[in-house]
Amino acid sequence: MDRPEWLADRFEENRTHLQAVAYRLLGSLTEADDAVQEAWLRLSRSDTSEVENLGGWLTTVVARVSLDMLRSRKSRREEPLDDQLPDKVPTAGTVEGSDPEYEALLADSVGPALLVILERLAPSERLAFVLHDMFAVPFEEIGPIVGRSPGAARQLASRARRRVQGTSELPDADAGRQRAIVQAFLAASRNGDFDALLELLDPDVVLRTDGAPLLASTPRETVGASAVATTFAGRAKAAQPALIDGVPGLIWAHGGKTMVVFAFTVAEDRIIGIEMLAEADRLAALDVLVLD
Repeated sequence: MDRPEWLADRFEENRTHLQAVAYRLLGSLTEADDAVQEAWLRLSRSDTSEVENLGGWLTTVVARVSLDMLRSRKSRREEPLDDQLPDKVPTAGTVEGSDPEYEALLADSVGPALLVILERLAPSERLAFVLHDMFAVPFEEIGPIVGRSPGAARQLASRARRRVQGTSELPDADAGRQRAIVQAFLAASRNGDFDALLELLDPDVVLRTDGAPLLASTPRETVGASAVATTFAGRAKAAQPALIDGVPGLIWAHGGKTMVVFAFTVAEDRIIGIEMLAEADRLAALDVLVLD
């Protein structure tokens, strides 16, 4: 069997799973089919000879394609094409008779009610929740897909989980504590208080940027409290407190337009991660509310 034929067979073996992933992410059979087809096109054009887990590789591709579609839909304020789960998820190459993965899809109750709730999530939240909670994809793999650290991806999934369970934001105590920590960080940054910054930062804190041109002067990744404190000491003077997808953070705006978002991951009263985002599509996917 030549390699193209072998790849086609492996893809068909994974198609039902990929369609389940795409449908949960997109809530639309039509868009799910498009995402899976795009995954096949990318597979056929890629050198996967060194890929050990082809199923995982394909899941990542479908997730990335679906995330792009969710962000594009949000920017155009579009609704999903389907408003309810059809009688059967159509699949290509499915053996006639029982389809265990489709039965699992139904068993997980992925129906209209859950899809309506998922539609209310930010694209990154939805992807983190679906991949981790429904498909057990580790946060170390989810983080790169959404352009965040594993810790930040974990926070996205946790936030989404609370919303799915009926809570739209952090518990009051947690939200209040994180807001106080972020405000203390902003004050220490503005005042150039290096020691105060060190007190707020976890020793192994990681600062990441999304590589947007506006952030070209900042390394893509900075690790360690001392290095991160040095990056922020005496800066952030124009930053403003804000809620980023319901979680306390900071933004820098110009002319009334958000230019940079600072998303914080806090654990045990220490900042363990900071994400600086300035790429336009990512900013458009975030729900930003400036605080007084």
